[in-house]
Amino acid sequence: MFAFRLRLFANKGAVTQAVLREATRPKAISCQPVYSQRRTAYRIGYPGGGPRYSRFDRVNDLKARWSQSPVVRYAAVCVLGTGFYFYASNLEEVPVSGRRRFNVVSPENEEEMAKQMYQQVLRQYGSKVLPAYHPDSRLVQRVLNRLIPASGLTDAKWEVHVIDDPKEKNAFVLPGGKVFVFSGILPICDTEDGLAVVLGHEIAHNVAHHAAERLSQVVWVAIGMWGLAFLLGSPDFLSQILIDFGFTRPGSRKQESEADYIGLMMMAQSCYDPEAAVEVWRRMEKAERHAPPQWLSTHPTSQNRVNKIQEWLPEAESKRAESDCGGILDYAQDFRHTFRQVVW
Repeated sequence: MFAFRLRLFANKGAVTQAVLREATRPKAISCQPVYSQRRTAYRIGYPGGGPRYSRFDRVNDLKARWSQSPVVRYAAVCVLGTGFYFYASNLEEVPVSGRRRFNVVSPENEEEMAKQMYQQVLRQYGSKVLPAYHPDSRLVQRVLNRLIPASGLTDAKWEVHVIDDPKEKNAFVLPGGKVFVFSGILPICDTEDGLAVVLGHEIAHNVAHHAAERLSQVVWVAIGMWGLAFLLGSPDFLSQILIDFGFTRPGSRKQESEADYIGLMMMAQSCYDPEAAVEVWRRMEKAERHAPPQWLSTHPTSQNRVNKIQEWLPEAESKRAESDCGGILDYAQDFRHTFRQVVW
């Protein structure tokens, strides 16, 4: 046992001397960085020996396929040609404004979709709808009756719903003639002329079939999101943000401005004072607090609306002069005088 221990210690001494000789032996100096092994490990799995950026590879791959394969070029030309024909064949002109736009949704389908929204609004606000004999309901009905002939939508089944909510300054008209006015916007309107501004604007959305246009834009929004996600390799939420601020919101502001124009012409033709529109939007500007900048909103700012309306006022005054407003207003005053004398 003792001899075995001596041999063990002897062997340990030999190993120790070998290790010391290896540690003290001069080594060649290497210029390769210490982290090269880690970097090599990181590069495993990447063809070509380095990390690749998929967004640029996709673009380069498309260029390579385009230049090398006639089939790809023919297919791309066919797809683009079909898309252009589909777009051009569904262009139409917006009434009154004359703007050209893409639309694939018929008025019948637009109205059918609005029926579902109508039921949803009634379920949400039905308990707050004022009766037809309420003074606010009668006011809205009276102004609406004068605007309908100028709208060209006399065949719609018009219904007035005034919602008792003083805090909500809003109004909207669903396709098919379902009118909703929140009582909070009536002080902003102040007069019948002011109410005609608001109702004319909301009816104008139906005249221009803006709801159908927004539904039709879903096609291009989907294509745009897919294209951005493919070419840039961006996540879905980033593509949505780019499409929203670059296409959807500007398009919505354009529709709102167009509804201002159509509504102004409509109320002028119905013998309301178009200058009331300027005062309405000035009052709205005062009522709005902490309003976002226009580029963040789906609506133009009230000040921009005032500026545009002031540009359109001469045309609106001419439209009003072309109508027999003197006779209509005299008849309306006689009717009101007689109506006040009726004893219920």
